[in-house]
Amino acid sequence: MEGVLSLDDVDLSGRTVLYRVDVNSPLEPASGRILDDGRMRAILPTLQRLSKSKVVVLAHQSRPGKSDFTNTEAHCRILQEISGREIEFVEDICGEKAIQAIESMANGEVIFLDNVRTNEEEYGKKYESNEDTESTELVSQLASVADAYVTDAFAAAHRRSPTLTGFTSSLPCIAGCLMENEIESLRTAIREPPRPYLAILGGAKCDDSMRVARNLIERGSVDRIAFVGVAGNLMLWVSGKDIGERNRDFIRKTMGVDFESTWEMAEELFSKNHEILFLPLDLAVEVEGKRQPLSLDDLPTENPIYDVGIETLRNLSPIVKDSRCVLWNGPASYFEIPEFAFGTIEILNMCIETEAMTIIGGGHTSALVNSRGAAGEVTHNSTGGGSTMSFLSGEPMPVIGSLKESCTIFREKLLELGLTD
Repeated sequence: MEGVLSLDDVDLSGRTVLYRVDVNSPLEPASGRILDDGRMRAILPTLQRLSKSKVVVLAHQSRPGKSDFTNTEAHCRILQEISGREIEFVEDICGEKAIQAIESMANGEVIFLDNVRTNEEEYGKKYESNEDTESTELVSQLASVADAYVTDAFAAAHRRSPTLTGFTSSLPCIAGCLMENEIESLRTAIREPPRPYLAILGGAKCDDSMRVARNLIERGSVDRIAFVGVAGNLMLWVSGKDIGERNRDFIRKTMGVDFESTWEMAEELFSKNHEILFLPLDLAVEVEGKRQPLSLDDLPTENPIYDVGIETLRNLSPIVKDSRCVLWNGPASYFEIPEFAFGTIEILNMCIETEAMTIIGGGHTSALVNSRGAAGEVTHNSTGGGSTMSFLSGEPMPVIGSLKESCTIFREKLLELGLTD
């Protein structure tokens, strides 16, 4: 992989490997039970590749102050079940207990350390640069008992902390199978996608959608952009359609302090690129708990807009079919309510049925694909949320920056370190 060390570049047999993952999972509020093991299943290919190594799993769950901030013992148990390997949970991160457990490991063993965000260096400080994360006690302690660092924490790749970016110069930093697949697939989505290329951008995070659209257009890599969901409602508003005070207020409230800058991006996108934009042609609103179709001619409405309409989907379908690459991020509707799941489910069906390369951009869209058992029917279903959008927006990614810098430092030293033939 260009500019980054991968598992194909190294031989980690018999070596102690720090393995950073992002298995942050939704928990059932009452019991604390993990509701989705998708992120843990996603790291199984790398664990298999490291079957002859001593693997030390580093992971986080939520963050301090949140109700789902817990230790990672349950994650360890689930990973043990789905991997079929014995995995020991160590209630420590970089203290004496953890160091002793690491030093006593045999080849092929796996241990799972506690939630790294219980360490103040990991989540109690703000770091301005990757270099700042390297001079921490957490990194110093763990690097002293390891030979290499492997990361599959793509979902946190837009963040910076000691266990994410701190090992850059102390250990060879290597992309795991998941990280490599994410980078390669998402690079395709912004660099050299098969053409024609359609991006479908929806959901409520309008600022993310506008940044992705702007980046794709500036790169000249996209042919059509379809806006749906709240992002579609915003674009209708920008285009001169009065979506009603209630829906305008919802967008303002959702965007908060980012509203003005997002509005400016949306205005510029529409004024300069309206010929390649596809906006909703009709809508569905909620009236007394029921779905009601709404023509654009019937705007404004004081009912909440919860979905796109039949005409929108009918006109979007041939665009999907004629595309050779489709990127989809963000639902078209308030799909958690069954009455309004129709538009989002229909777009998923279009992505499944097309012969095009299909890239699902993480977050709620990815969760929907997983929940409907369709992950194997799309080309790439990203495990990221905010990190995927940051990547597609062309924003700096601290973890990927760390991988590239470490590759520069260590590529010529691998033979000397005995990590390659």
